[in-house]
This record gives sequence, structure tokens and C-alpha cells, in this order.
Amino acid sequence: MSDHQVAAAVDESSGAGAGAVPPGGRTSKWAAIAALAGSRPARWGFVAVTVGLGGYAVAREWPRVSAALADLGLLAVAGALVSVLIALLASMEVWRRLLAALGSPLPVRAAGRIMFIGQLGKYLPGSVWPVLAQMELGNAYRVPRHRSASAAILLMVFSLLSGLLTALIALPFVGGSTPYLWALLAAPVLLILLHPRVLNLVLSRLLRLAKRPPLDKPLTGRAVATALAWSFASWIMYGLQIWLLATRLGAPDGKTALLAAGGFAFAWSVGFLVVFAPAGAGVREVLLVAMLGPVLGVGAATAVALVSRVLLTAGDLLTAALSAGFTRRAGMPPAPGAR
Repeated sequence: MSDHQVAAAVDESSGAGAGAVPPGGRTSKWAAIAALAGSRPARWGFVAVTVGLGGYAVAREWPRVSAALADLGLLAVAGALVSVLIALLASMEVWRRLLAALGSPLPVRAAGRIMFIGQLGKYLPGSVWPVLAQMELGNAYRVPRHRSASAAILLMVFSLLSGLLTALIALPFVGGSTPYLWALLAAPVLLILLHPRVLNLVLSRLLRLAKRPPLDKPLTGRAVATALAWSFASWIMYGLQIWLLATRLGAPDGKTALLAAGGFAFAWSVGFLVVFAPAGAGVREVLLVAMLGPVLGVGAATAVALVSRVLLTAGDLLTAALSAGFTRRAGMPPAPGAR
């Protein structure tokens, strides 16, 4: 999701910016193209094409895919699901630490409710629903809506940067990954962006361009380092999920560990950057199959990608259900220190 989409969502939620007209009443050609690419027909058209192509690939490889699915076994799938759940908890902790750094500390249960229930919005058409949901859920804990939106944007930035860095660290040590390394040329620049002084400056400029309130507090080095550490932990657990599934189907243990962590992080990052693919639909799976294919074969790699997608969806639903149940039992008290 792009920053301008989040800014528009904040405007709609707060009632600001209604009826605003661009200077001169005209929209630039690139803005019109961006609007078309982000429109619902374009997004769902892309999904239809990728699902169709993916369905054809699965059908063509179905004998090998079905055999691989049968070989996975309950234990490997259960272990992969536990890895996904831990990865989601680590991602929630990134968001919670960033929100606290902005001035709204939350207890774990409250953060889980806002983060995990709000994240279900990504399964709706459009990119802004998770942010809007988190803004409204956070408001019940006295978290200002603009601060929730800022934390959501920061989470995306940290996830993307740490994902690319994870791929940069892991993939160069895996043979056969050379065709994918071109996308990692931006990683050194992105690493510089993680310096608190640079990051705060960039965020300040972006928020000013979007006509949004500035950050309530600049991010400190400690906040950036802590959030980045939790983000790397999340990628490691996502990689463990892929490793458990792939090694069960015969992939070599050592090489697959690096390929699983770096490959999944790379596939997720590219899927995130393809903004007209909801939740990276299709893009992530295609890249994951391409990277796992040399060690597993196309059929088994396809099975791993399909099971991974199902486990990620199951993880989203489980964490949302559990966090809703825990906070309902606790009576949803206001977060201490939240403003």
C-alpha cells in the first residue's frame, strides 16, 4: 500500500480533505495512471490473471503436486503453522514498539487486538482497510487515529526494508539465485534510510507532502533497532515455515535454510511492491516456486507455496480470533499511558 493511499484513508476517516481539488483542477498523467493501476477493476483483473495462470500451472503439475501434498504429513504442517504464528507475533511486536515510540504505549493484549483484527482488512478489495480498521480499533484505547496511521506506514517500511536485507544476507550464499539479485541493488540505500536521522527526515517530508500531522515524537535509535530486531525475527520464523515444508519433501537441510529465509523474504517484498496485487496474491507464489524449484522440482515447490499461503491465512484468522477472545475476557481496559 502506498503512502498516498494511507493519507487519503486518514482524510476520509477524519472528514478532512473532502471535496479537495488538485491545483488547477487537473490531475497529472502519472497520477491518472497510478489511479488506474490502483483501481478495483485493475486490481481484481490482475488477481484473475494470476490466479488463472497459477491454476493452469497447478493443473499441469497436479500429479506431482498432489503427491507432494500427501508426503508433507501432519507434523510438518503443524510445525510450519506454529512458525507462522510466532512470526505474526513478532510482526505485531514491531508495530507495538513503533507505536510506543510515537507516544502511545499499549499492553500486548490491546496491541494484539488492534493489529490482528485490523489486519483482516487486507482480504477486502482495496489497500486501505487494514489501516482504517486499526485506526478505529486503536481509538478505543485512546490512540489518536493519525498516530495509528503513522504506525501502520512505519510497519510497512520496516517490513520491506528488513525483508530486502534478509534476502541480501541469505541469497548470495545460495547457488542458482543470481537471476534474482538485481532487485537487491537498492538494499544499501534502504539500509541508509534506517538511520534514525535520515528516517525521521524522510518521514517528515512525506507527511508534509501528504498534508498530514508530523510524527508526535521522532524515532530514536533504540526504537529503530528494537523494531528492526523483531522484524528480522519475524522473517526467520517465516523462513522456518518454508524450511520445514521443503525439507519434508526432500530438499537439502543446509542450503534450503538460507533459500527459505531469503527466498520467502524476497518473494514477499516483491509482492508488496506490486501494489495492484492484493496481499501479493500470485506474485509471491510464482517467485517462491521459481526459487525453490531447483532444489525441490516444480511440483513439490508448488505444493510448498500453496500450503504456505493457506497457513498464512490460517495464522491471520487464528491470531484475530484469539486476540478477540482474550480482550473480550479482559473487558478491554484503556491502555495505560495512551493518549
